[in-house]
Amino acid sequence: MKLAVGSDHMGYSLKTALLDTLREKGHDITDFGSFDPAPVDFPDIAKLVCGAVLDGTAERGIMFCGTGVGAGIACNKVPGIRATVCHDIYTAHQCVEHDNVQIITMGAQIIGPTVAEELIDLFLKAEFSTNGDFRRRVEKLALMDGSNGFSPAPPTN
Repeated sequence: MKLAVGSDHMGYSLKTALLDTLREKGHDITDFGSFDPAPVDFPDIAKLVCGAVLDGTAERGIMFCGTGVGAGIACNKVPGIRATVCHDIYTAHQCVEHDNVQIITMGAQIIGPTVAEELIDLFLKAEFSTNGDFRRRVEKLALMDGSNGFSPAPPTN
């Protein structure tokens, strides 16, 4: 699978611990940085990973930061992207099956490479359900962020 991968400085160690393993499993990796442990702002890297997923350069993405939270927030600010923090086995596959998540985010301060590798495997093997309920809900998410050509009405007082 073609993957877009990125990290900030806090997620750098977990990302680099997994890159060779992901390549050995046959995945085509585009690494958008960071390329060393020097401080970098996660929104800048997240924007690049999201762009690759949206333009089809990558089928899915993985972002690493300290907790996974900041990277997840940044990714979800990009219209058309659905991202989630993933630190458990159920979320790893369910997020794709029910919510068609394209990007998972992980925290290097929360999990280690062995657990992260297992979660990534589950995430990459998962497929979006054909169940109409899940598909309808994901369509509503696209409407909410305007990625379907719909602009949400401004809030009223």
